[in-house]
Amino acid sequence: MTQAPEALRVLTAANPSPLTGPGTNTFLVGRRQIAVIDPGPDLPKHRQAILNAVAGAEISHILITHAHLDHSGGARALAQATGAPILGFGPAEAGRSALMQRLAAQGGIAGGEGLDRDFLPDQLLGDGARIESDEWALTALHTPGHFAGHLSFRLGDAILCGDVVMGWSSTLISPPDGDLADYFRSLTRLEAEDARQLWPAHGAPIDAPAARLAELARHRRDRTGQILAALRQAPDDAEGLARRIYDVPAQLQRAASRNVLAHLLALAEIGAVETEGPVTAASCFRAL
Repeated sequence: MTQAPEALRVLTAANPSPLTGPGTNTFLVGRRQIAVIDPGPDLPKHRQAILNAVAGAEISHILITHAHLDHSGGARALAQATGAPILGFGPAEAGRSALMQRLAAQGGIAGGEGLDRDFLPDQLLGDGARIESDEWALTALHTPGHFAGHLSFRLGDAILCGDVVMGWSSTLISPPDGDLADYFRSLTRLEAEDARQLWPAHGAPIDAPAARLAELARHRRDRTGQILAALRQAPDDAEGLARRIYDVPAQLQRAASRNVLAHLLALAEIGAVETEGPVTAASCFRAL
């Protein structure tokens, strides 16, 4: 049975879906001065559950892994109820690579699934920033890939890893918010941290981080191979490739297409594929 760090409690929001699993995990760190990590979607019942769980204590910090509505949507209302500051990497579009900034500026790349466009932290957190009380200490780790401004938080020998790593599924990488090259770098970063446990924002904790990280990297490499093999048979766009490669329910087909697009952009950057015109979500790619 997984044992949580002594300072950690978990509440799960009632927002289950094919992309959120059982719902979004909100983490409470501490007993007297409490850091709330990912207050979740703007659901009054979930917000009240957080307030009930911390009754008699003080919420001193509200930390956001990334500005998707299922993680940050409830932050401002919780801050107003408690007076606690909101800490995060930056506004929703902060941290995008030069490639993703350029594609977003050109238009036609879509994306923005669940983006909390109004999110603006009261305090910015960079890689390596330390947040602490007399009970606990958290270290922010910049772990982009699923989201450019994504932060994970180290608590002792555990890492609260947001949406970079999940136990029940691989994460969505949807450009321009998601970036496959960044994702691989973040997997390597988390492996180097050598944590005992990973606590995702969706699903159960991971007790064998190294094995799970290796599995996720292998999955993405295999997917890249499938995409190249399919393109050698016939050029196609991301949506068409997803239909040819993935066997998923209809409600997950768009997510599959976005993941394929992330792979195609990474392949285009290294010169393995090309398009006839500017890259958009509907571009037709061919293997070189």
